[in-house]
Amino acid sequence: EFFRELLENAERSLNDMFVRTYGMLYMQNSEVFQDLFTELKRYYTGGNVNLEEMLNDFWARLLERMFQLINPQYHFSEDYLECVSKYTDQLKPFGDVPRKLKVQVTRAFIAARTFVQGLTVGREVANRVSKVSPTPGCIRALMKMLYCPYCRGLPTVKPCNNYCLNVMKGCLANQADLDTEWNLFIDAMLLVAERLEGPFNIESVMDPIDVKISEAIMNMQENSMQVSAKVFQGCGQPKPAPALRSSRSVPENFNTRFRPYNPEEQPTTAAGTSLDRLVTDIKEKLKLSKKFWSTLPYTICKDERVTAGPSVEEDCWNGHTKARYLPEIMNDGLTNQINNPEVDVDITRPDTFIRQQIMALRVMTNKLKNAYNGNDVNFQDTSDETSGSGSGSGCTDDICPTEFDFVTTEAPPVDSDRREVEASAAQPIWSLQTLLVIFLSLVLQRQWR
Repeated sequence: EFFRELLENAERSLNDMFVRTYGMLYMQNSEVFQDLFTELKRYYTGGNVNLEEMLNDFWARLLERMFQLINPQYHFSEDYLECVSKYTDQLKPFGDVPRKLKVQVTRAFIAARTFVQGLTVGREVANRVSKVSPTPGCIRALMKMLYCPYCRGLPTVKPCNNYCLNVMKGCLANQADLDTEWNLFIDAMLLVAERLEGPFNIESVMDPIDVKISEAIMNMQENSMQVSAKVFQGCGQPKPAPALRSSRSVPENFNTRFRPYNPEEQPTTAAGTSLDRLVTDIKEKLKLSKKFWSTLPYTICKDERVTAGPSVEEDCWNGHTKARYLPEIMNDGLTNQINNPEVDVDITRPDTFIRQQIMALRVMTNKLKNAYNGNDVNFQDTSDETSGSGSGSGCTDDICPTEFDFVTTEAPPVDSDRREVEASAAQPIWSLQTLLVIFLSLVLQRQWR
C-alpha cells in the first residue's frame, strides 16, 4: 500500500506541476510522462520490465518531443526523429540528470520490489508449512503424552518438559530443517531493509522526481541551439515546416521555469507514515522471527499449561509413570531423530513439501542479495517443476516475472497449495495448525478436570 501510494503521489505531483507550468503544451505531450509512471508501476507490481531500457526510452522520446518544440520551423519525419533519439547519449541534451536518475530509480525500485517479494515469500512459506500433515508416529507420541496419564490414574500430572521436547522435536523434525535457510533469508531481508533506509530509499527518489525531470528539461532548453546544430550535422538538414507552424517561436513554447521544490508540499503517503518508520517496524518483526522453526518445540513445551516445567523434574509424566524423564534431548532436525525415543521418525524420507519451501527461501535469499547490490534477477514461471519456489511479489499473490539474468521458478497461487495438500493422502489430514489446536484444547481440558 505504501509503495503504490508513493508512486501515485509522485505521478500526481508531476502532472500538477507541469500543467501549471506548461499548460496545454504539456497536456499535448503528457502521454510520455504517463507512460513512464505506467512502466514504473508495472515493474513494481511484477511486470517484465527492464528498468534501464525503459528509462532510456523515456529520455529518447522526451528528446524527440522537445526537439520538435524547440525547432517548430522544421518538419521532422519519423525516420529523422529516430535519428535524433540516437544522439541522446552522445549529446547529453538533458545534462547529467538521466544518468543519475537511472542509477537512483533502478536500485531503489529493485530494492523496494524485492523487499515486498521477500515479505510475501516469508508469509507464504509459513502458511504452507503450517498446513503440513504430522506423521502417524507423531500423532501416536502426542496421544501417549497427553492421554496415558489418565489411563494410569494420574489425570493431574503434566508431562515432563524434556519428554515434551523430544515428542515435539520428533513431530517437527522436518520443520526444524527450515531454520538454516530461514535465518539466512531473514538476514538478507534485514540487509535490504538497511538499503531502503539509506542509499536505495525509494521515497527520497520518487518525491522530487518531478523537479529532477524539470531540471533535465531546463538543461535541454538552455542547450537547444548546440543540440540542434549537432543533430542537423549528424542527421541532415530537415525540411521547412508549413508557414503556420513555423510562426511559433521557442520563447512561446518554453517561457516558464519550474518553481522551486518544496518537500512540505508533497502529499502524505500511506496512512501518514514514512518509509523509515515503516522499515524500522518491519525490521523489528523480522528480527523476532529468527530461529523460529528450531525454537518451536521449546516455545510449545515451556507453556505451563502444557508441561510441568523444567523446574519440576521428579513429579511429572515421563511417558510411563510419575518420575524423572531420563533420555537425553534430541538435537534439532530430521537426521538427529534417528534415535528419538518417543517418536518413530523415518530420517530417510524428508518431507518433500517442506524441502520445496526450503528451496523457495534459498531462491528468495539469492534475489535479496542481488537487490542489496543493486542488481535485478530474472524470474520465469515454471511452477510445474516445484510447488513452493519463487519470489512472491509486490503484487500480492500474483505470479510476477522480472527482467535480468538469474533464472528460477515462481510460487503458485495459494489455491494450488490446498489442492496439493489435499491430494497428498487419502485419509483425513491433520495439519500442524490442527495438531496444535487439538494439543492445546486437550491441555485445557486436562486443567479443567
